[in-house]
Order: sequence, then C-alpha cells, then structure tokens
Amino acid sequence: MATMEVILATKIEGLGAEADLVTVKAGYGRNCLIPKGLAYEATSSNKRFIKALQAKRAEREAAELAQAQEIASKIEAVAIDLVLESGQGGKTFGAITNQNIHEALAAKGIEIERRMIDLEKPIKHGGSHEVSVKLHPQVTATLKVNITIEGGEPEVPVQTEVAPETAE
Repeated sequence: MATMEVILATKIEGLGAEADLVTVKAGYGRNCLIPKGLAYEATSSNKRFIKALQAKRAEREAAELAQAQEIASKIEAVAIDLVLESGQGGKTFGAITNQNIHEALAAKGIEIERRMIDLEKPIKHGGSHEVSVKLHPQVTATLKVNITIEGGEPEVPVQTEVAPETAE
C-alpha cells in the first residue's frame, strides 16, 4: 500500500495533534485529510511551517489545562444532592447514572461533557459517594455526590389465612 506523510492542522482522535508529522495511507491523506483542511502535505516548505503550528498547539494546550484546573476547583468545591426513589421493602427504582450527575452539575452552572464523568457502574444505594471527573489528561477532580432514598414503606409480612381442616 502506498503511504504518504502529512502534517496535521488540527487534532484528530486516534491519529495525532496539530503539528504532528504522521504517515497515513495515500488515499486517506489525499481524499479526506487534505481536502477538508485537516492536514497539509509534508513538503519541505510545509515542514518549515511546523514551528508556527507547534507554537499554536502549545498555546491551545496551555489554555485547555488552565480551563480544566479552573473547572476542577469548582467541582471539588460543590457537593450535589440527588434523590433515589424506593419502593416497598427498600428496593430502589432505577439508579444514579452519569447523566443524572451531569444534569445536577449543569444546574449548578458547571458545564462539562457527560463522558468526562467516570462512573464505573450506576449508583443504586444511598449515602455519600465520591465520583471522579476526568477533565484533562493531567487533571482529575473528585465530586461528592450525596444520595438520599425517598419513599417506600418497610416490608410488612403478609398474613395468610389458614384454612380450617375439614373432618371427613
């Protein structure tokens, strides 16, 4: 297969970040990356252009890191309270997912992507929980989530009527 070298103009998931010199299949480079403006062909003149792209990349990464640290401090300063419904016998209906946590954070004015909330499995019981939020490869915040169980009645034993024995 024919390959070619390209200089990425923007960050492409699974391929690299801007100003990276990568080798891709020729068809992918010529038909997708270059026409969409996502990459430049790696000619000698374009290779000199890499320094400007690297400076732009460093500036962008520094701004992203600063923003992630700012959001992390906001997240660690708040605690969110969620309610989980329960039924008879204390069994809970549903669970608290990262969608619920995302909505609660948005209500407090903290906007992040839902996939940043690292919740291994949905929370199905009450109490205080710590959930990690991965904001940046170098920044992870810990969010306190307090879950209260609401509703439900204690399970009452059902009395069964004993049929009187009939004499035969």
